[in-house]
This record gives sequence, structure tokens and C-alpha cells, in this order.
Amino acid sequence: MNRRTFLALPALAASATQLKAARLPIHKAVLLSMLPKQLSMTDRFKLARDVGFEQIELPTMPDLKEAEEAKKASEASGLKIHSVMNQAHWQFPMSSPDKDAVQKSMKGMETSLHNAKLWGAETVLLVPAVVNPQVSYADAWKRSQKQIRELIPLAQELKVIIAVEEVWNKFLLSPIEFANYVDSFNSPWVRAYFDVGNVVLYGYPQDWIRTLGKRIVKLHFKDFKFAKRQAEFVNIRDGEINWKEIHAALAEIGYNGTATLEINGGDETYLRDVSHRFDMILNGE
Repeated sequence: MNRRTFLALPALAASATQLKAARLPIHKAVLLSMLPKQLSMTDRFKLARDVGFEQIELPTMPDLKEAEEAKKASEASGLKIHSVMNQAHWQFPMSSPDKDAVQKSMKGMETSLHNAKLWGAETVLLVPAVVNPQVSYADAWKRSQKQIRELIPLAQELKVIIAVEEVWNKFLLSPIEFANYVDSFNSPWVRAYFDVGNVVLYGYPQDWIRTLGKRIVKLHFKDFKFAKRQAEFVNIRDGEINWKEIHAALAEIGYNGTATLEINGGDETYLRDVSHRFDMILNGE
């Protein structure tokens, strides 16, 4: 070993430490639907905590008794409820020409926002519109904007963010468009819930992340394998998503919120493995 090599050792050690410290400052969350349904609510929460998750995302719960049960489960387990996945937006889209359907959609969002307030969740996930043969792209844009604007005062009052998600609904099909849609509300109470997997058929998640930047308030993680442009859900890191590129993009924009797995559920052994895979992603492995 010569003098130059010897002097370089501290720098190499520091570099290795920095690489090891590259874990993303992201909270690991799981969907309630991924946890064993035969367990009580509290036991499902405790299991999620035991296998390594810090937070959980729940569906809308119109039944106040069930909602209170979820709150108690969160308090007993120490597993934070970070978000509500609104349930009414598929059956009753805000973009529907049917006024009764829109009214039901709005009622569902109001329930979700109040659930979030009860649970101390920061966000409600909303699929804002569905484009189909009866609803044009332009109408989906205008109608959903109108309804979301009507919800902003309630969101502000409850201090809960409306988090718009891009899904397979033929709407918000590019990162620039998604950014423009969020910006159109000019409100801190409307932001982006970015699903890494939902764009891979026609885009690159890392590009969307960099374009959306600070608009992103929450993330969904899932993975796919592709055959003839058909996507098959698989466990995270078993698919074709480039997680290292996603890690780099999230580090670049300084994202430090929550990421929720949206994949198939299973037993304790499966969930421990899933949690470990999640750690590998956050560590950039």
C-alpha cells in the first residue's frame, strides 16, 4: 500500500457510509385489504406493525361504529392511519352526466374527508373522473374540476388534502397534464397521489416523479410483468419496474412522505417478505 492509497482510505470509507445512508426518508404503509381478513381489526393493525409497516391506508367507512373501531385499532397498535382511499368514485364518477351519480360521488368524498379527520389522516385519495364513450375527455376535465372546487372548502376546514390519483381511467395520461390539472385548482388542499405502477404501460414513473415534483403528497407502489402489452400484477421487485430509477427520482425531488403498497395480501410470512422488499427499494438496492 502506497501513501496515496493510504490517504484515500478515509475518503473511500466516507463514500461507503454515504451510500449506505441513501435510504429514502419515506414511511412504509400497507393497505388494510392486504392484511388477513379473518383477524380482528386491532390484530390486523398489530400484525402490520409487527412485520415492519409504520402506517396504513383505509377505505371509506360510512359506518361510524366501524370507523371508531379502526381508530381504536390504530391507537392500540401504534400504526398510523395516513390516508383514506375513497370508494365512491368508480361506481359514481364526478364526471358522470347523471346528477344523481355526481351527488352520490360528492357524498362519498364528504364521508371520506370526515373519516380522515376522525383518524388523523392527511389525505383522501380521489380518482377524479372516468373517460368513456359517454363522457369525453374535455367533459371529464371540466366536470371533475367543478366538483373538486366545491369540496375544497370542506377539505380546508378539516385540514385534509384531496389527493388526486392517476389510474387506468383514460384520464390524466401524461405527467405534464397531471401537473397542469393539479395546478388548475391553485390550492394547497389539492395535490397528487402518484401511483408508480399505473403509468408504466405508456410512460416512465421516474419522469412523472420529476415532472410532478412537490405536487406529490402520497405514493402507491406496485409492480408488473408485461406480455404483449398486458400487465400482470406481481410482487414488488419481481416485475419490470426500474426501482433504482424511481429511488433516484424520489431522492432528487426530496420526497419524504408515505408510500403505500397496493398489491395482493397474504399471511404473516408473506407480509414480512413484502416489508423486506419494500426496505430494499427504499435503500436503493
